Amino acid sequence: MITTIGDLQNLKELLSKERKIFLELSPLQKYLERAEAGEKKIIASQMALIKQELRRTNEQIPFALNKINLVKSLNPKKEEATNEGKDQKIKKEGIQAKKPSNFKAGQKITGKVFTEKAYSLKDLKPTRLEKLTLKRMKKQEKKTKTKKEPKPNQYTRMANRFFSDISEKLVNEKKFKELERDLIKANLQFTPRGYISVIFFTTCIAFIAGILVGLFFFFFNITSTLPIITKTTAEMSSRLLKLVLITILSPLLTFLIMYNYPSLEKSSTGTRIEEELPFATIHMSAISGSMIDPSKIFDIIISTHEYPFLEKEFKKLINEINLYGYDLVNALRNSAYNTPSKKLSELFNGLATTINSGGYLPEFFDKRSQTLLFENRLEQEKKTKAAETFMDIYISMVVAAPMILMILLMMMKISGLGVAMSTSMITIIMVVAVTMINIVFLVFLQLKR
Repeated sequence: MITTIGDLQNLKELLSKERKIFLELSPLQKYLERAEAGEKKIIASQMALIKQELRRTNEQIPFALNKINLVKSLNPKKEEATNEGKDQKIKKEGIQAKKPSNFKAGQKITGKVFTEKAYSLKDLKPTRLEKLTLKRMKKQEKKTKTKKEPKPNQYTRMANRFFSDISEKLVNEKKFKELERDLIKANLQFTPRGYISVIFFTTCIAFIAGILVGLFFFFFNITSTLPIITKTTAEMSSRLLKLVLITILSPLLTFLIMYNYPSLEKSSTGTRIEEELPFATIHMSAISGSMIDPSKIFDIIISTHEYPFLEKEFKKLINEINLYGYDLVNALRNSAYNTPSKKLSELFNGLATTINSGGYLPEFFDKRSQTLLFENRLEQEKKTKAAETFMDIYISMVVAAPMILMILLMMMKISGLGVAMSTSMITIIMVVAVTMINIVFLVFLQLKR
C-alpha cells in the first residue's frame, strides 16, 4: 500500500478536529457541575450534540489509518511492480478496496490515489515553517506560576527568638488590640505577635544606641571648625542631662514611631483605595450589566491589574469565599469590617444589602459610581487649594526666610552687634536649617498621601 499526501492530510484534519471538540467539551463539563437546574438542561443538550460529532469523527479515523503505510519495502522494484499490477487490476476489473471490519452503511470513503511516489519516514519530517510554528505554539502555552509564601527575614526571626513569649502573652491579654486591627487593615505581612516582637527588639537596640551616643556626647563635643570632634568643657550637670535625655528619648521615640506605623500605613492605603474606587465602580457597573454572577465581577477586576490597591482587597474577598467557605454576602460583610477605606466598606455593605433584598446590581453600581465621582472631584479641588497654600509657605520658609536671616547675621557681624559668628558657621546654620525644613515638608507630604 502506498502512502499519499491526501491520506496524511485527511488524518491530520481528523485528529485536529477531535482535539478542538475535546477543548470545547472540557469547559462545558466543568461548568455543568456548578450550573443551576435550568442551565444544566441547555448545557447537557449542547454536550450531547458535541459528543455525536466526536463519535462520527472517531469512526472515520480507522479508515484513514488503513490507508497509511510507513514501512518501506526491502525490494523497491518488486514493490513498484506489485503496485502497478494492483493498479491495473483495479482499473480493469473495477474491484473496490477492502472495507474495514467496523464499516457501517451510509458512510463513504473519499480520497484520490496517487501512485507517482511513495513517502517514507524521512520524507515526512516537518518542514522549517512547521518547526517554527510548533516552537511558537509552545511559547504561547501558559505555565502555571506558583507563588512561594514569603518567609520572615533574619531580623524578624531574631526578634521572635527573644520576645515571642512576651508578645504572645500580650496578644492573648488583648493589650495591643488596636495595633492588631491596624496590621490587618494595612495589609502588612506581619502577624501581631511577630510585629510586637520586632517593636520590642528595635526598642532595645535603640536603647543601646542611645547609651553609646549619650556617652559620646558626655566626653566629646562636635564643632564646625577643625578638628570637628573635641573634648567637651561643659559642666558635669549639663553633660549628665544630655546623657539621660539621649538615653531615654531614643528608645521612647523608636517605640512610638513603630507603634504608630501600621496606623499611618492604614491611612495611606485607604487614601489610595479611595482614589481608585470611583473608576473601578464604573468598571463594575459595566460588568454587572451582563447579568454575571456577582462574585465573578471581582475576579474580572482582579484579572485587569488596573487597580493595584483595590486588587488586594478583592483578593481578600475572594479568599473568604474560596478558602473559608463563606457565601458572598457574609464575605462582603467581613471584608467591609477589615478594609482600611471607609468608602469601600460602605460599598461592600451596600452591595450585600442589595443582593439580600434582590435589588438590581447595575443600577446600584451606577448610582454609587456617580456619588464617588462627585466626592472625588471635590477632594481633588481641596487638594489643589491646599497645595497652593503649602507652596506659598514653602517658598517663604525655604527661599525668602534663609536669605533674610543670612543678611541679618552678616549685618550683625559687620556692625559688631550680638554674637559674632564666622562666615562658615553662618553657612552651616543656613544649610542645616534649609535641610531640616525640607525634611519636615517631605514627611508631611508623605503623611498626607
